[in-house]
Amino acid sequence: MDNSQTRRHHRTTQYIVVLLTAALLLGLLLLAPMDAFGQLISSVVILIIISLCSREARHMQQHQHLFRTFALVLAIALSFRYLLWRGIYTLTYSDVLSMVAVWLLFGAEIYAGITSVLGAIVNAFPLSRPLLTLQGTDPATLPTVDVMIPSYNEDADILEVTIRAAKMLDYPKDKLRVHLLDDGGTDQKINSTNPVAAATAKRRREELQQLCQRLEIRYHTRARNEFAKAGNVNSAIQNTDGDLIVILDADHVPTSDFLDRTVPWMLRNEKVFLVQTPHFMANPDPVERNYFSAFTRMPSENDMFYGTIQKGLDYWGSSFFCGSAALMRRAHLDLVGGISGDSITEDAETALDLHKMGYESVYVDRPMVSGLAPETFDAFIQQRMRWAQGMTQILLLKKPFKAEGLKWYQRVGYMSSIMFWLFPFARIVFLLMPLAYLVFGLQVYHASMLEIIAFTIPHVIATYMISTMLFGRTRWPLVSELYEILQCAFTLNALIKVFLKPRAPSFVVTPKGESLDKTFVSPLSGVFYWLTLLITFALGTGVYKFITEPLTRELTIVVMLWNVFNLILLLSVMSVLLERKQVRSQSRLPATNSVVLRTSEDEAWVGDLVDLSLGGARMRIKGGGASIPRHVTLTAWSHALQRNVQLSVEALHFDEKSQILRVRFSSQNDAEQDEIVAFTLCDSLRWMSFQRRRTRAISYWFGAKHVLKVGLKPVFLHIAVLLRKFAGKLRLLPAPVKEK
Repeated sequence: MDNSQTRRHHRTTQYIVVLLTAALLLGLLLLAPMDAFGQLISSVVILIIISLCSREARHMQQHQHLFRTFALVLAIALSFRYLLWRGIYTLTYSDVLSMVAVWLLFGAEIYAGITSVLGAIVNAFPLSRPLLTLQGTDPATLPTVDVMIPSYNEDADILEVTIRAAKMLDYPKDKLRVHLLDDGGTDQKINSTNPVAAATAKRRREELQQLCQRLEIRYHTRARNEFAKAGNVNSAIQNTDGDLIVILDADHVPTSDFLDRTVPWMLRNEKVFLVQTPHFMANPDPVERNYFSAFTRMPSENDMFYGTIQKGLDYWGSSFFCGSAALMRRAHLDLVGGISGDSITEDAETALDLHKMGYESVYVDRPMVSGLAPETFDAFIQQRMRWAQGMTQILLLKKPFKAEGLKWYQRVGYMSSIMFWLFPFARIVFLLMPLAYLVFGLQVYHASMLEIIAFTIPHVIATYMISTMLFGRTRWPLVSELYEILQCAFTLNALIKVFLKPRAPSFVVTPKGESLDKTFVSPLSGVFYWLTLLITFALGTGVYKFITEPLTRELTIVVMLWNVFNLILLLSVMSVLLERKQVRSQSRLPATNSVVLRTSEDEAWVGDLVDLSLGGARMRIKGGGASIPRHVTLTAWSHALQRNVQLSVEALHFDEKSQILRVRFSSQNDAEQDEIVAFTLCDSLRWMSFQRRRTRAISYWFGAKHVLKVGLKPVFLHIAVLLRKFAGKLRLLPAPVKEK
């Protein structure tokens, strides 16, 4: 641990001692006997103090940690007071079914409380490390680096882009070696008893061998497909000897400065086994594309994890390997037998094994690798199920909560990351529990309206306030709830399988680079239709209950509001299930470079880029561009190459009104193709600029209004699709036979 981090921990320890003393006094106040009205007054005061502390934490740098910690302690104390009240006074029931419902709901609330506390501890002091560079370092002293690109079934076109970018890393070429690890062309697959599968594997091996020969990198395969990605990487590790190892997924394209910004941390501290960087997604996931259509305006799900949580974990020495975009030290990997393979999240498991041995990790918060998010909802769910199952395997097989060698705060870090993935149990309970009361009359929540206002509502408000303070810039209000609802039904089933057989799950590769040639309803929509019908039915029975049972109207109103909130969220996720047409294989991201277009006769037009992708670009031409010929040369500054590049482009369309010209890159040779890759994908400053423009905080009310605005219209589209399907089935039915 470096000196600056030691000072941070020392300062934080002082803050914690002072604030724990304050929390003890506050706890005595909160634990004191108090009626509902007294609790309401004290809760309002505490919420005001939390609000003020959160605001000061955002605007004051000198005592930011003090205000954040004080706000967190107050919120945790308020939530503890709520759970204590729930456990002592509200868990009443008169029959077995009510008992089950009461304890399921209370268990879900306890889980939510535990994850909130763990998350608050982890994210209290996110660590922003300084940017280091290799400039001025003697190249002769630099370690050798093996860049490994594991592949299973990805297209050669995707692999070629990643390989070209890896070869252009800013690092001494005599110390940089690039390797393609092909797990789709193993001996086992080529000798398959299925002749079609064997022929496919053989063609793949030959195609990728030719690709590696053409790009002058090393091709690897192995005898058998054992231990999935972990086994693939370990096989290559045994056949290479670089001091450091970079692991890049097949679709993860590194920027030119990746090694320049990560290797210095290895040189600074011999105990560092991992330097992890963010996974920047260059295309929207299904939620961002189908629901918000706000990929360039709203922080992504990745931004929350890599922009906040990993920085929080890094402060506590718990940032972990995320499978790609990482630099690792071979000597340390050798100590644990390479990449771990007991779980299907081999990345986090490997980090856990090395953290237990006392080695350290570093997280560099600079987007230097761009990848592809799953394009379809089906692929998205496959990916999240694997993550949930893998983290649960680590919980059951590795038991990080009592792992020897881990510091207490590292255990908190790992448990926070693992406990999050158990959310399907709680989310399903929160979705369906209103039905227990509204439909079946079970007493799931025994409290008066005043008690709910005094205890429950302040707890909920405090939770949202703390979430906004910690994640306000990287997660908009209600978005987490939407992601959880979309995943819970599928991941719940996957988690149950892991708890029954912890070693049963197998690694499933997430499909990437898909194109959608038409708009359609996701085949996974059925479960959401049934949930919507159930909750709508519960709302109807709630209205009936309110009319016919006047003595319980207060509680009925509260549960109906809860049910309406669930219904709004369910209706909103219908947008995600409407898979929108997406023919373009590469997303265009904002760009601002100045460009010059020239013809062979030296005619020139000046403009500014609007957006850019590997396939082409759009630019605003100054002074008109109607006369631009079809084939021209684009000249622009490439930050990745530190020089101007001249790229052959084909002009496709010019809009007179907006002065926007759309062009397509048309490379003439390998050297020009390298320049296109470098210009479009290898500039980390462009990714940083893109992230800054979309990581912004909004108010809870703006977020709620946004959800309502964009979420309800697709419900009618779903109804139209279902009606068309129903009408189509009717047309397929045989006509009735007329009686003679």
